[in-house]
Amino acid sequence: MHIILPILPLAFICELVDSSIGMGYGTTLTPILLLMGYEPLVIVPSVLFSEFITGLLSGVFHQEFGNSNLRPGTRDFKITVILSLLSILGVVIAVFITLNIPSWVVKAYIGFIVTGIGIVILLRRSKDARFSWNRLAGLGLLAAFNKGISGGGYGPVVTGGQVLVGVEGRNAIAIAGVAEGITSAVGVLIFMLNGVTLDPRLTPSLTFGAVLSVPLAAYIVSRLSIKSIKSAIGGTMLALGGYTLLRILI
Repeated sequence: MHIILPILPLAFICELVDSSIGMGYGTTLTPILLLMGYEPLVIVPSVLFSEFITGLLSGVFHQEFGNSNLRPGTRDFKITVILSLLSILGVVIAVFITLNIPSWVVKAYIGFIVTGIGIVILLRRSKDARFSWNRLAGLGLLAAFNKGISGGGYGPVVTGGQVLVGVEGRNAIAIAGVAEGITSAVGVLIFMLNGVTLDPRLTPSLTFGAVLSVPLAAYIVSRLSIKSIKSAIGGTMLALGGYTLLRILI
């Protein structure tokens, strides 16, 4: 195993943001790694593997800090199971069609969705949404489709979407982390079954750097107010979506 030192702080910072507000790791990291010269089929499986590890680990720490209750039988547990199962279906479909979609179409699609949800969350951050299982189901499929195509786009949709359908901010962040970990594991498996191997340098570098940030992120979430969390989620989604759309034009 070989560690690429510059990748460690990069993965640490991106995952700190991701585990603190439920988004930003793959969405931010993928374009940065592209600029560093890595190929998409090297980046996406490596990002997915690191998120598989950090996603499950974040669930443990969010539970420990009281940000969620993921014990069997609770609503958080049921939401996690539903999102994970639907996400598996979505990511399977997405991985198989990844090579057949122009990259600019994928970027525009994710950019518009993320920006739209971010705007709605900011406009309604002082209001409590009514919980809906049906809207939650559609959210799981949409988010996983994003993940399988680009390595990013899952967290913004599944975290922001949960807030829109009535899940509290802290719970949404914890649930998104676990569901994303399970979805990422399936994505990695499908890539490997289709002959794509994990990069022996990039994968452990991303994973190690990201894992170090998880406990700190869970603690940060436990100290924030609900309104602050909603504002952070909405603002970050707006920024990520706008950045994604801007890159298409430049």
